[in-house]
Amino acid sequence: MTAADATPRLDDVTGARQELTVVLPARLRRAPSWPQGPFPFELGSRRTDSATRSTYFAPASARALYGSPERPRRWHVPMDLKHDGLHLLGIELLRAATARDPDHALAVLHLSAETPLLPVLRTLAGRGSPATDEPLVGLTGPLDPTLLLDGVADVGDATTPFALSRPYTIAFLTPTAHHTPALRDGPEGELPTTADRWLWQLASRSSPQDFPLAPETLATHLQDAVRISGDWSALVLRQGAAFLGHRPDTGDTDFYRFGALHSRTVYLDALLLGSLQRDHIDELTDELSEVFTSPRHLARRVAALERNIAHFRSGYWRQHLTAHGPANELLLAFQNQHRLPARFNEILAEAGDYSRLVQTQESQQISGALGVLTVLGLPLGTALGILQVLGDESPSHLLIALALSVAATAGVLTTRYGRLVLSSLRGGERGR
Repeated sequence: MTAADATPRLDDVTGARQELTVVLPARLRRAPSWPQGPFPFELGSRRTDSATRSTYFAPASARALYGSPERPRRWHVPMDLKHDGLHLLGIELLRAATARDPDHALAVLHLSAETPLLPVLRTLAGRGSPATDEPLVGLTGPLDPTLLLDGVADVGDATTPFALSRPYTIAFLTPTAHHTPALRDGPEGELPTTADRWLWQLASRSSPQDFPLAPETLATHLQDAVRISGDWSALVLRQGAAFLGHRPDTGDTDFYRFGALHSRTVYLDALLLGSLQRDHIDELTDELSEVFTSPRHLARRVAALERNIAHFRSGYWRQHLTAHGPANELLLAFQNQHRLPARFNEILAEAGDYSRLVQTQESQQISGALGVLTVLGLPLGTALGILQVLGDESPSHLLIALALSVAATAGVLTTRYGRLVLSSLRGGERGR
């Protein structure tokens, strides 16, 4: 048997520590009666509640992620359910309201896996069944999100504007001493290429049979990999993220306890903020596409669009959310995967064009109104001025002067200048 044959495949690997977080779009039915704030994982004296996590983030980002006692945005509930090798530890709900969808939310399920992690991820990604007859593990039975959230929220489907085609997954796996494909060659040694391939498989929820990764494109696919330290790496893709250890996990007292805690808390929150940004940018893009569906209300639509952009920039748009470096890098990687900076710049440019168009139409409307006043007022003012100079106070002469001024006005409106004035007024009405 060759060394390649002896290399364990990730499909068959059960890591020393396997954590899984699943994020699902949902629609709130009501504010849950659960405790407020994110799930407060504990490790020794460390408790990752809202107060602790808020110290990692800028105030605006913390408000978006955790809300406040007066305006709650996040709730959690502990669970203890086991099914098909998965252990559900708890659930969170994050209110992710937008201007058009005030009930939009994100449901977060915190699980641990006792069976090989990649098959679970492949199931959640909707990958095809393997050659064996054993069914893949998934969120079924008591772990079905529709049952877990019954009466509180409805899990979104693929037809809703913000639905993901599949759940977003965040996987955390640490190796044992036998999992050499993931291990560094010594504390400061180089990573084998198999480590990044394992990292890719966990983040993409795919095996080499699902998605054969070409060696020529490996660097491109891994350009957003975050080397958190020599001990572990992270990779963020469009539909999933993964954390992979690079030295053997020695057990309960190992540093990886803190790594797992960070992946479920601060690093999760950075990715959740990216999801909020993506949802708002999706909505702004849709709003831009509808600006001209009702030309008579163009100015009103553009004003509403500018308000929504300002609200998004003030409350959600952050590219540097914390002094905690890896969380920033994970957020930037998420934004890069979804092209959020480029898309937002396009939104700003297009909204600026529409704003200038509205300003042009309003200027035309004002010019047209002034032109009408000139066309109506000049003949009438001239006629009345002549009567006043002559000292003529005859009602019949006054009526004749009015009739002549109306005729003169009608005549002026048939000229090129008059038609231009009327055209400006009509354009201004369409812009209202």
